[in-house]
Amino acid sequence: MKVLVTGGAGFIGSHLVRQLLQSAHQVFVLDNVSSGAWQHLPQGKDTCVCWQMDIRDALAKEKIQQEKFDVIVHLAAQTMVDASIKDPVYDASENIMGTLNVLEAARQCGARVIFASTAAAYGDVVESDLPLLETHELLPQSFYGLTKVGVEKYLALYHEHYGLDYVVFRFANVYGERQGDSGEGGVISIFAKRIAAGQDITIYGDGTQTRDFVYAGDIARGICKAMTTENVNAVYNLSTQTETSLLELVKTLSEVSGCEITTKFDSPREGDIYRSMLSNQKAKTGLGWAPQVSLKEGLQRTIEYFCGN
Repeated sequence: MKVLVTGGAGFIGSHLVRQLLQSAHQVFVLDNVSSGAWQHLPQGKDTCVCWQMDIRDALAKEKIQQEKFDVIVHLAAQTMVDASIKDPVYDASENIMGTLNVLEAARQCGARVIFASTAAAYGDVVESDLPLLETHELLPQSFYGLTKVGVEKYLALYHEHYGLDYVVFRFANVYGERQGDSGEGGVISIFAKRIAAGQDITIYGDGTQTRDFVYAGDIARGICKAMTTENVNAVYNLSTQTETSLLELVKTLSEVSGCEITTKFDSPREGDIYRSMLSNQKAKTGLGWAPQVSLKEGLQRTIEYFCGN
């Protein structure tokens, strides 16, 4: 298949591109490399066709239409909760207007769109609601979460009005090799880098807040399944359906790194939710997907990567 990955030089994108190339797909990557890097791709820019441009550019829309892709995996986005609260206009520019540019190109060339949404769409929830189903009420607490919810609704209407097929993934907290410090799973890369450098770490809050950490390679496998599934025009959580507190995370990081970690605490950050765990039953039944990499194994790979880089 002919596949475009927006944000393909980024963290999740680099995991996905590797799997697509291993399956002999024809891969194109569109990225402005503001947070990603061409070096994240195997052999840099030589393994696939790479376009360095912003998804908001008119030229990006033209190039996508001309190539007539089978699938567009839309990962490019502003992903920082705190940045969206500081500058909601920029957040909307990237996540709404940039995405509309991609959707307009997709409907012109007839591509299936796979969209990276977020657990932040759900907002803060009560314990009795966990694990969250895809049908749970969406109450985002940040502009980042709000823009992702907005795009989900755009996709539903694009299907209704134009027949565009799509799959939406609400990712839990993704982590792994080549991750930057931004995004919802960024706490692991921040911790891993500091551990590799022999530095202490800071937890914002008391450490009892929980996240559903899922390895990036498992996310990439889910995206690959969405490329060919007949169960389209639907929303799926991709998660481990397991809660891990930040205190538990630090304990496991200490085990896999063999390091004694000094932990400091600071005030909680605005817009952060307290607990998160997503149900993955719909992805299991609808896509035949399930996470394969345990947290301990994934953290081991992540620590080894950052210690080696």
